[in-house]
Amino acid sequence: MDTTARDEPQEEHARFTLGLDRELALGEASHVWSPYSVGSVLGLLAAGAGGRTRQELVDLFAPVHGDPGEHLAALNEAVEGPAELDLASLNGLYVPADLPLRPDFEDRVRSRPAAEVDRVDFRGDSEGVRGRINGRVEEVTRGLVPELLSPGTVHPDLRMLLVNALWVKLMWSEPFEVSRTRERAFHAPGGTRRVPTMRRTGRMDLAEHAGLRMVTLEGAQGLALDVIIPAAPGRQRAQAPPLTPRNLLGLYRASRNEQVSLALPRFAVQTETTLLDPLAAVPARVRTLATDDADFGGISSEPLRVDAIVHQAVLRVDEKGAEGAAATAAVMVMSAAIPSRPKEFLVDQPFRFVLRRRGTVLFTGRVADPVDPGSARATDA
Repeated sequence: MDTTARDEPQEEHARFTLGLDRELALGEASHVWSPYSVGSVLGLLAAGAGGRTRQELVDLFAPVHGDPGEHLAALNEAVEGPAELDLASLNGLYVPADLPLRPDFEDRVRSRPAAEVDRVDFRGDSEGVRGRINGRVEEVTRGLVPELLSPGTVHPDLRMLLVNALWVKLMWSEPFEVSRTRERAFHAPGGTRRVPTMRRTGRMDLAEHAGLRMVTLEGAQGLALDVIIPAAPGRQRAQAPPLTPRNLLGLYRASRNEQVSLALPRFAVQTETTLLDPLAAVPARVRTLATDDADFGGISSEPLRVDAIVHQAVLRVDEKGAEGAAATAAVMVMSAAIPSRPKEFLVDQPFRFVLRRRGTVLFTGRVADPVDPGSARATDA
């Protein structure tokens, strides 16, 4: 049969996705995250970064082309579409009035889909800002991510928040019949148990490659859900090969439209995580962005570093389709240059003094034995 026409991930996107996924996996537990949402925030950080900071981020998701702009353009294309597309997004940049933003960086943010750039008062109204941004994320994600920023995340010393949110709803081209859903054995890591399992028979894209099998559930407007399992039966599944970028792309290229009898559990999975430690553990070792050596000179003339990156995602799959939501926020503060060792100046002997205004000496003299005038009074100004 002829290979089914499909949009397969770019190799670089697959490498970024699966590389970070290995670090976000929770052992044998379920997890979910959004490469689109995380990639959007990291891509903008890379666009405003320089030196080692930029190179680490580029190595994470665009090692071949080395251009964060191409990465962001591909992500933009993924969320653009007609009104019938059940998808919403937010790309928000929130900074205080006194932070000097580079015009090129602000323009780059404003060029993204559903962009929002706002001046906010972190110092005087931290909780108000947190509530407002959480409200925007909750609105975009249709209530699936009600509190991206937990209490204490937004504080007076904050200098910038970069936020992405995503919501998508996929309706199967051929829905499952609810009446056919039955309890069926599922072999979980903790033991076999019975779970509600949907059944459908019909033509679907099916692939087998490198010890893995994949079935694709199609929706409208190019949306699809791929389900991947080991090809080995029974106990041999434990020796199944890992899902690598090469294996994933091989599955897409091996896909054929065939008659399939599919049994798929209904499921919901939700994850809340922070990203600095996982980013530091990937092969690209993305670490500098969170240190005082961070270079974000393309964002602002003020020295900045990333203080935290938080992420939440949820995905629900049932007989009618799939609904997913995710949000990511990069929390940025002023970085501090590593101070040089101070030179000691200890006044413990008689000294001279000069009090002046510009070039005119107003008072001068010498103190041989200090007389304590008492501590400064509250009324003194």
